Amino acid sequence: MRLEFGAVVILITVAFPAPAHGMSTYTIEEAVALAQAQNPEIAIAQKKVQAASGGFVEARSGFLPSVASTGFYDKRQQQTETRLRDEDYNAILRVEQNLYTGGAVTSQVAIARLNIEKQGYEFQEVADRVTMDVRIAFNELLLNRAKIRVRENSVRVLEEELKSQQERLQAGLVGALNVQRAEVALANEQPELINAQTQLKNSYLRLAELFGTDLRPGAEGAPFEITGELQYHSRHPDLKECLARADANRPVIKARQKDIEIEDQQYILDRSELRPHVRALSGYEVYSERDPDVGQEFNYGFLVGINATWNVFDGFATKGRMQATRARREAAAQALAATRRAVASEVRSAFFDRKQKMCRRQTKLSIWPKPTSAPD
Repeated sequence: MRLEFGAVVILITVAFPAPAHGMSTYTIEEAVALAQAQNPEIAIAQKKVQAASGGFVEARSGFLPSVASTGFYDKRQQQTETRLRDEDYNAILRVEQNLYTGGAVTSQVAIARLNIEKQGYEFQEVADRVTMDVRIAFNELLLNRAKIRVRENSVRVLEEELKSQQERLQAGLVGALNVQRAEVALANEQPELINAQTQLKNSYLRLAELFGTDLRPGAEGAPFEITGELQYHSRHPDLKECLARADANRPVIKARQKDIEIEDQQYILDRSELRPHVRALSGYEVYSERDPDVGQEFNYGFLVGINATWNVFDGFATKGRMQATRARREAAAQALAATRRAVASEVRSAFFDRKQKMCRRQTKLSIWPKPTSAPD
């Protein structure tokens, strides 16, 4: 008697063993939430957003007055007789405010704002990718569990078939060739079971990595368990619509657009060095006068003034910075175009992969035997 085998795996509801005592069990949504909270890549992206916010505070300081105090004291040893006093001291509290910077402060603030937006898009891109990876890893783990159940059943059936053929050989009903065929079939199926078990372990490792969970040295398995079902939802997306949505909504494309805007503002900042910078200052000063003929030793009073600088010639340093910024701006435009092509390629590849899998599924469904109703 020959046994025939067919693949019967489509939308399997997997029954899971009860988790060990004290072990956390996650559904797919809980797994995504845990990864959002603990994944190191997401944590790094969050810190970059915070760093960009600090850069904005720094840039905004150019619109606010600065307050500084300076002072000194010294006492000189005289080699000859002199009418100058030996002690000299000075202390000043000064307030300065930018009046005109050639657009430098405005462009610095604009760059800081753009950096915050850019890092926000980078964070969103990382979070979306981690979420996708968690969902894929979660479902792959469920699939690998189901594969183990299928392979275990196959091995058990093949072992029974081998035993049956051996008994039939002893009874003289079949030849040795039938036993050898059963042995070969069993030998071919056992490595598939081992491979499925290894894939399941790797799925746990991948999910633990996405969770940001450290595994103890020598641990046999992950310190968590998952629960859920393999589900299939029939969708029929349109390729043109998917490409348009990806180009409009992908955070990585928006981040590259911000790179171009940042370089535009950086060019304005570099160009500001060609213009005068004017600062108003006021303060209160306490100082000593060393010459008795000029005045008394201890003096104090308010001061008000304007400080202006204009780099008439800086050895072409500003020209070099502007050339570098123009080159970076062109590179950012090229990076945007490359990113758009890469995103479109990802969408097309995913669309074609889905189409291929749908064709394979339809082919399998067409060759599987359909259930027949029992005769009355």
